Amino acid sequence: MAVSVQLIAKLREATGAGMMDVKNALDEAGGDESKAIEILRKKGTAKAVKRAGKIAAEGRVVSYIHGEGRVGVLVEVNCETDFVSRGEKFGALTRDVAMHIAAANPQYVSRTEVPAELVEKEKAIYRDQLAAEKKPAEMIEKILEGKIGKYFADICLLEQAWIKDDSMTIEQMLAAATGEIGEKIAVRRFARYEVGEGIEKEVVDFAAEVNAQAGM
Repeated sequence: MAVSVQLIAKLREATGAGMMDVKNALDEAGGDESKAIEILRKKGTAKAVKRAGKIAAEGRVVSYIHGEGRVGVLVEVNCETDFVSRGEKFGALTRDVAMHIAAANPQYVSRTEVPAELVEKEKAIYRDQLAAEKKPAEMIEKILEGKIGKYFADICLLEQAWIKDDSMTIEQMLAAATGEIGEKIAVRRFARYEVGEGIEKEVVDFAAEVNAQAGM
């Protein structure tokens, strides 16, 4: 049976596993959610699945400056306890995430943050392109799904290929880190700006909030 995007998103949210891992597990399980979770556990995402319901309320806000000051990043990465947030592994992870953001320039953390009107605008552009290419009407929606998936992979942090290992996405890297560290790890938000682009309002707001929390 065909597995819907909605079911993939639902199980991904419930387990914290990577999108392709979830899709493959659902395909193998014939769409059965319970069986898919068992498959994910057997394939090594058990720890991440167990922690999916936990609240990542601690963490760090880190900054990263790249290219002799031409690119700056602020990112908040969360975990479950203050103890882990002060550890070397978590510190290295947050720096890796900040470096990735500087290099890959994502626009959003996840696809749930992308405005619906922006997605619909992209779909309209792709539909026009496919129609101009004389693609059969019955194929357009299938092709469109793939193009939109690629669009999300370009602009959403969690779906981008990790710059240190492009065999996995940032989401999969975080899931692996969750298993290794033993706590749920999540990116809450980030801001990136570059010389010549101007500082966006959200960057200023984010920095002001960080300074206020630090008592500056």
